[in-house]
Amino acid sequence: MNYAEVVFNIPVDRSFIYKLPSNSPGDMGYRVMAPFGAKKKMGCIISVKSEVPDGTFKIKEIDRIIDEKPLFDDNLLGLAIWMSRMYLCSLGEALLTILPSGRRETETMDLYTQEAMERGSDFILAAQQRQAIDTILSSRTGTYYLTGVTGSGKTEVFLQVAKALNAEGKGIIYLVPEISLIHQIVESFALVLGREAAVFHSGMTSSQRLKEWVRLYEGKVNIVVGARSAVFTPVKNLGLIVLDEEHESAYKSNATPRYHARQVAAQRCRTEDALFVMGSATPSMEAYHRMISGKLTRLDLPRRISGGTLPAIEVVDMKREKGVLSQRLMQEIQRVHSEGRQTILFLNRRGFAHFFSCRSCGYEMKCSRCSVSLTYHKKNDTMICHYCGLRSRPVDVCPECGSLDVGYHGFGTEKIQEEIGKTFPELIIKRIDTDTMRRKADLQRALSAFRRGEIHMLLGTQMVAKGLNFPGVKLVGIVAADVGMQLPDFRALERTFSLIVQVSGRAGRMIPDGKVIVQTFRPDNPVIKRITRGEYEDFYREELESRKMLQFPPYVRLIRLVLRGKNQERVIKAADRFRVVISECGEHGVEILGPVECPFSTIAGNHRYHLLFRGRKFQKTHALVKRVYSKFRIPPEIHMEIDVDPLSLL
Repeated sequence: MNYAEVVFNIPVDRSFIYKLPSNSPGDMGYRVMAPFGAKKKMGCIISVKSEVPDGTFKIKEIDRIIDEKPLFDDNLLGLAIWMSRMYLCSLGEALLTILPSGRRETETMDLYTQEAMERGSDFILAAQQRQAIDTILSSRTGTYYLTGVTGSGKTEVFLQVAKALNAEGKGIIYLVPEISLIHQIVESFALVLGREAAVFHSGMTSSQRLKEWVRLYEGKVNIVVGARSAVFTPVKNLGLIVLDEEHESAYKSNATPRYHARQVAAQRCRTEDALFVMGSATPSMEAYHRMISGKLTRLDLPRRISGGTLPAIEVVDMKREKGVLSQRLMQEIQRVHSEGRQTILFLNRRGFAHFFSCRSCGYEMKCSRCSVSLTYHKKNDTMICHYCGLRSRPVDVCPECGSLDVGYHGFGTEKIQEEIGKTFPELIIKRIDTDTMRRKADLQRALSAFRRGEIHMLLGTQMVAKGLNFPGVKLVGIVAADVGMQLPDFRALERTFSLIVQVSGRAGRMIPDGKVIVQTFRPDNPVIKRITRGEYEDFYREELESRKMLQFPPYVRLIRLVLRGKNQERVIKAADRFRVVISECGEHGVEILGPVECPFSTIAGNHRYHLLFRGRKFQKTHALVKRVYSKFRIPPEIHMEIDVDPLSLL
């Protein structure tokens, strides 16, 4: 009789012993269904033993083996063990996060275009690209960071490095922050390498992801392009992980375990002796600090290579304007359209109006379950909470004082679309946000049509700001540069800087006549000034000085604990008790901040309080929090979340 050691996706950091069915193929790497309490639960076998375990407990038998073949090996099990320690979760939670769910199916995926593979690739590399490629390939291990202006050819460097390593039989993982970017990278692999690439992202069905996982595990394909979760895929003989647009917060998971793909990729490359290459025109503060301190090899691409130059940037002071679109921006939209070129308008706020308020008493319509304003969506004539999804009918009378002097204020992408449509009825406009791009194919169709010139203007949120390359774009309009700048989060300025620079980089990539118009109520803001002058290094230097003075990353490491529940008093009591317990440990060099209400104090009816632990010596901070967190018991109606190296404090 053989016995299986099984872990489950539960917040209990221990394994469980089961009997394996007779004639079972079960071994390490298989998923199983096994009795767990009164239910059956899916788990993973992490080892098999032939001896009866010590103890007098009753050993149950596994119900069935799910997989025909194993799904993970020692490398991935080791990665899961590292994740459970790093992100303070159970091994089962880490391992079941790594593995795809779903059953096998026969559906095929359109992963690449045969036409692209047949065309082949005949790119001419610029000297700056060739130098970067040679530097990276001079070593088969290590970490490199490729930075430079938008449109400077970073993607081609990544692809050529991948081509050289793949020719030696090495496996490649290429990570992008958004599903919308995957298609163009897959086509590029077909062009440059003449090879197909597997695709792995959350927009696929669970069965599709499992099918791709098995192909990679069995070595039938050794290149994968995908979003965050693709960092776990079982690529054989791994030689390279590329992390494109490294600054993007989409690489950070917002569910347990709250891993960052950058950290996981670095760990995989260390343990599997692979190259790790990152890149962005706007590196994260952590990456930039590592570069200037000599801990990360920086490779610069200072010039655009396809005939374009950095666009001219013009700032418009909206305090002098009457509408949501300035006269200057509307003039440029008309001029660019008359020239047969295209425009992108960026506004990081969807909906029609941002909030409803009463001018008499100041009442503001907020979500009854969250501490945020409801957003008016005109198409559906509905007020919607963008955090919990609560929907409510709009009102004409103030619910607080009965006044008729009420109105909707602020604006979102829906209102901008209406304004543009009235002013320029001849323009074909496509709005791209989560309200309009419901299905996974919608976004790809819209971007393809825009690339073919069938759409005159793209109007959207962050979806239009990331990594897209449209030769016909001459004008980029940033409708409200101030959005997000005043959020109570130490990364607010960094995010604003990255978004504006990235979306500005969509203009004039092929022809040196790009134009960017930045609408703002604060034209003298230092961030706006640095961007318009192209003083990016100065922005990083000033922001790092501020972070150092205030003791925030990258000069310290943070661990955030969030407690939430329906009963506010019990949440506060639990948070205070955690503070007392950890303070009694008497560790020097670890600062405890809080507990205080989260900036978004209520979401979906749950009151939220958080504590921050910060220290210069990460291992000491981590060990202290782990020691208390792993043993701390709270009432079942209160949820406790742990976030190592949080990207947001909201």
